[in-house]
Amino acid sequence: MMAAVDLKTLASQIRDARGLAHKRDIDAVVTRLGLGRRHAAVPVGDDCAAIPDGDGHLLLAIEGFIDSFVAADPYFAGYCGIMVNLSDVAAMGGRPLAVVDALWSRDAASADPILAGLSDAAALYGVPVVGGHTNTRSETGNLAVAVLGRAGTRLLTSFDAAPGDDLIAAIDLRGRFRDPHPYWDASTGSPGERLRGDLALLPGLAEDGLCRAAKDISMAGVVGTALMLLECSQVGAVIDLDAIPRPDDVPMARWLAAFPSYGYLLSVSPADTPAVLDRFAGRDITADVIGTIDASRVARIRNSADAEAMVWDFVDSPLIGCGRDDAEASA
Repeated sequence: MMAAVDLKTLASQIRDARGLAHKRDIDAVVTRLGLGRRHAAVPVGDDCAAIPDGDGHLLLAIEGFIDSFVAADPYFAGYCGIMVNLSDVAAMGGRPLAVVDALWSRDAASADPILAGLSDAAALYGVPVVGGHTNTRSETGNLAVAVLGRAGTRLLTSFDAAPGDDLIAAIDLRGRFRDPHPYWDASTGSPGERLRGDLALLPGLAEDGLCRAAKDISMAGVVGTALMLLECSQVGAVIDLDAIPRPDDVPMARWLAAFPSYGYLLSVSPADTPAVLDRFAGRDITADVIGTIDASRVARIRNSADAEAMVWDFVDSPLIGCGRDDAEASA
């Protein structure tokens, strides 16, 4: 059980975490490009850009990787280029079609482990790499990977969570930390059939109308990712830390900063919660209700002693700037 003072410390650590700091950079870009407009057909601020196309949507996602990570673990950086983009597509209820990459390295030998990671992940997840850009005469190593996917008419977004919904966290705990990084790896070494089937859960939930909104858990961690979902939907929530799926031997503070290879937050009508939890359980993925969406526009965390601490007040301060309406954006 955590004391109240520890809860306030955790709230502060979440706000000050490096992963969340990177997300805060989005606000200035959204403002500069004039993207924070909720009247758009598909608002900007989701895991993918969603482009209406016939009877569904094309999904376009891109991830860039910090040069220090590429240098420290080039194989996993390449692998993540596929893995995290496919997670973004799944979070919006889509299925991937193809991948392109942009790679800079000092020489061909430096590029090889990155390409090996890309190739292995593409094979495991069954998604082809169809092109990209390569420069093996660069002073530093950098990597960006983009994926094209497709979803039907029932798109999962970050903008549709509603007061009264259950907030569900689903995380594959069959992994280990890729030390010294905060990455919880439940992907490398796993059967491709299992990985593909696990991702397919999300578009299945979308197509069956069982989920209202979703977001994949990013470098911001479980609570940090929840903040972005809540902001975009202009809602709030109380998050029960003790309900978050977590390995038994991992301290709470470390887990809240972890980036799981398979982790999602879902906003679900309580009537549909049992069916959603059953689907994840059927694939041995741990899922539980970790909170309830409310209309407060304030995010709070709670422990088993019913102590609470505020993490973010979206009325007072935007995080990524994607939940504001036109009047707020121009103020």
